[in-house]
Amino acid sequence: MTRPKEKSIELNRRAEQLFPGGVNSPVRAFRAVGGEPPMIARGEGSRLWDADGNPYIDYVGSWGPAILGHADPEVVEAVQRAARNATSFGASTAAEIELGELVREAFPSIQMMRFVSSGTEATLSAIRLARAFTGRKYIIKFEGCYHGHTDSLLVKAGSGVATLGIPGSAGVLEEQAQFTLALPFNSLEAVEQTFARHRDQIAAIIVEPIVGNMGCVPPCEGYLYKLREITRDRGSLLIFDEVMTGFRVAFGGAQELYDIVPDLTTLGKIVGGGLPVGVYGGPGEIMRMVAPLGPVYQAGTLSGNPLAMAAGIATVRRLKRERIQIYSILEKNSATLVAGVSEAARENRVEIGAQRVGSMFTWFFQTGQIHNWQDAARSDTEKFAQFHRGMLERGIYLPPSQFEAAFLSAAHTAEDIAFTIEAASNTFAGFSAQTQSVLGGGK
Repeated sequence: MTRPKEKSIELNRRAEQLFPGGVNSPVRAFRAVGGEPPMIARGEGSRLWDADGNPYIDYVGSWGPAILGHADPEVVEAVQRAARNATSFGASTAAEIELGELVREAFPSIQMMRFVSSGTEATLSAIRLARAFTGRKYIIKFEGCYHGHTDSLLVKAGSGVATLGIPGSAGVLEEQAQFTLALPFNSLEAVEQTFARHRDQIAAIIVEPIVGNMGCVPPCEGYLYKLREITRDRGSLLIFDEVMTGFRVAFGGAQELYDIVPDLTTLGKIVGGGLPVGVYGGPGEIMRMVAPLGPVYQAGTLSGNPLAMAAGIATVRRLKRERIQIYSILEKNSATLVAGVSEAARENRVEIGAQRVGSMFTWFFQTGQIHNWQDAARSDTEKFAQFHRGMLERGIYLPPSQFEAAFLSAAHTAEDIAFTIEAASNTFAGFSAQTQSVLGGGK
């Protein structure tokens, strides 16, 4: 069952001489799960291949945006066509307008928007805009929610920060972090108390409506409605960070799924078909404060990059055209996969819990519902690491962290799902065999 790894190992050693930890984003280093990360060479549909030629069924999907699968022919053709006209202009193009109109159709709350180059850039711009619009300083975020690596938002963040056990980040000044109030997710009492303590000082609440950066953690019933009510009553803005959920849990994101209209929305690379893109937007009353119309400055040469716009148009057009079919397939296959792996764990007496919204999901190595970071942090990360290594060896590529959501694409087949469940069953059987050996029952 051991797969060849020589080329990946050699490439990782070379990378370690160039990049901190050998990577250009921390969680790629596999520090939380152990073993050598495969060096990915290519992807197609539901699969990846590493530098040694080993295939994997992929449930990372570039951390969510590969909703159509890798190298979707329509998206690839659109990028190739755009590239023949040049890769960047630093000037406006018709493609920006076309993609903007598609985004607004899917997200009616986004009447006006600004394209940027990443989710981090989108969230930092939305926060700046919220402070300018309200004239207030404080921002509420939630423990375990990750909104990019902006200084003021790296406070009790999830994602790679949680994976690596870092409480925040060195280099973030107290003077910046003091205006970010981190509260437990799904606790309305904490929100009410904070608004009472900082009356007329809170510019906005920023929230992942379905958290994906401490594993998949959905909102409790009525939670998002109450956040909408509180912010509206107190003169604050509600920002939905839909970098992960936008176009993923529904065509119109979590705000369509839960029927809530935020003041500002941020979107990420799924809008660019996986290419570097971010979006922030909302009503014209707020967005007209952005330069050149207003005093809130934000700029970027690569904003609205023509290759990203082309990939985004192809992706969103396809999602729109095949909306009913794609999202029903995603729901069906995700439900089958999550239930099948959970059943395989039970059959092998391995304790896990599963949480899923649409095609984003997490198997937590503990039982009980996960409502916040305190719940998620009780997971057995060593057991998860063992699971991850066993699945990787069997050709299943999962997020290398207990605290990251996994994703399924429209390219995954029933055969992929069945193969994955069987791989999980065999991995969990290995757990049971080790337990028996420790107890003296093994051969």
